[in-house]
Amino acid sequence: MFAKVHSMGLLGVDGFLIQVEADLSQGLPGFDVVGLPGAAVRESRDRVRASLKNCGFDYPVSRITVNLAPADVRKEGSVYDLPLLLALLKASGQLTAGLEDSAFLGELSLTGEIRPVRGVLPMVIAARDAGLRRVFIPAANAAEGAVVEGVEVYPCGTVPELLEHLAGRTPLPRAVPDPEGEGADAVPDFADVMGQAAARRALEVAAAGSHNILLIGPPGSGKSMLAKRLPSILPDMTPEEALETTKIHSVAGVLPGGTGLLRSRPFRAPHHNISAPGLAGGGSLPRPGEVSLAHHGVLFLDELPEFSRQSMEALRQPLEDGKVTISRVSASLSYPCSFMLVAAMNPCPCGYYGHPSRSCVCSPQAVRQYLSRISGPLLDRIDLHVEVPPVEYGQLAARQPGEASASIRERVNAARLKQRERFAGTEIACNACIPAGKLSEYCPLSNEAQVLMKNAFERLGLSARSYDRLLKVARTIADLENSKRIEAAHVAEAVQYRGLDRKYWGAGR
Repeated sequence: MFAKVHSMGLLGVDGFLIQVEADLSQGLPGFDVVGLPGAAVRESRDRVRASLKNCGFDYPVSRITVNLAPADVRKEGSVYDLPLLLALLKASGQLTAGLEDSAFLGELSLTGEIRPVRGVLPMVIAARDAGLRRVFIPAANAAEGAVVEGVEVYPCGTVPELLEHLAGRTPLPRAVPDPEGEGADAVPDFADVMGQAAARRALEVAAAGSHNILLIGPPGSGKSMLAKRLPSILPDMTPEEALETTKIHSVAGVLPGGTGLLRSRPFRAPHHNISAPGLAGGGSLPRPGEVSLAHHGVLFLDELPEFSRQSMEALRQPLEDGKVTISRVSASLSYPCSFMLVAAMNPCPCGYYGHPSRSCVCSPQAVRQYLSRISGPLLDRIDLHVEVPPVEYGQLAARQPGEASASIRERVNAARLKQRERFAGTEIACNACIPAGKLSEYCPLSNEAQVLMKNAFERLGLSARSYDRLLKVARTIADLENSKRIEAAHVAEAVQYRGLDRKYWGAGR
């Protein structure tokens, strides 16, 4: 006896169709799973056996062979428990309902409860694209699956509930999307920041064009405080950005329970002891790293020189390409990672190099060694280098609140609107993503700006990459000033954000 049930698998951040084929034949009782199953898939035999028994069904005493097709793609995870159980029931004649237009996802407990699995959102999308009409998912993944339009999604709590629905006796309610999605967490406001006008302006420019930024200053100057308030001035995600970000979090298994679409931009702040695979993605079973979890959001690296050299160098390809590729013997997977890098660091090991009132105790050699932990190629990929000086007593004592995030965000949204209009019909999302071949088209310079740019290029010894990034920053500053053309003042401000690498690193390189 033979039966076939549809399920779904994951390849990177995309789902694909899996056929769970069960064959019951004569011979010594046994249970074999073929089709490149991983350890969790092989262990599903015991979960399925216990679930069948505890739900009141007969376990087939036969030679059982289960094939997961396509057989040349490795299958991982516990998502195949539920379709495997249904295939056995169908093959043994204990289930007669038609399953041809349905897909089933879910892990089983020993008592027949259907537990949540990761990657439901991309798998439901793939089921819809494959032409299936219905998808049955764990009840805990209901909000996630309900996001997808064009397919009927049914959340199930237990195997008996599912079988009652398939038999037509007790229909399951369809999953209904939450129109509000995930509510944004409370984000600290820029009004709490005293002083630091230059750093606040730089973060506004970075948010308006999605530029990478490095904050350098002594301990207690407010670098982390400023970085943690950056999400409060970032523009809202578009529906496409929200869907892409939610898919990655779903595949990684970090999507909060009961969440449909993520509405607030992610802010990821890994500790400096993170490994290179943890940061960029990888592992024996490749998973998205922090750079992908920060897709369309912010990756904050505090105390940048404390990260391992291998971890920092792993950022170079993601920063340049907007995606990270993980190659293994079985497959090569690509995860999107278009993110804003915000890094913070002290100017030396003790933190007081260049401090106006405290003496640095580090030797010149110690300072050079500390700064040399950050390579030139990585520094070159950071658009804005900003010094964050210590706050003066008068600014703290006055307790005058700074400009609120809401008003800054209005200017950022206005600048992003100009960019969306400028790049309409292209794949360019923001100024930071302008390809080199389109800079002359999107970044026209006035005559005075061209002279200033030429002088800055020659005197600062900029690389071609630095020149391109400087031009993109100037384009963003012009957008904030509602200027169609880049003027000399815009270039001058952008050049100011490229001076600290010469101040701190110039002598040591």
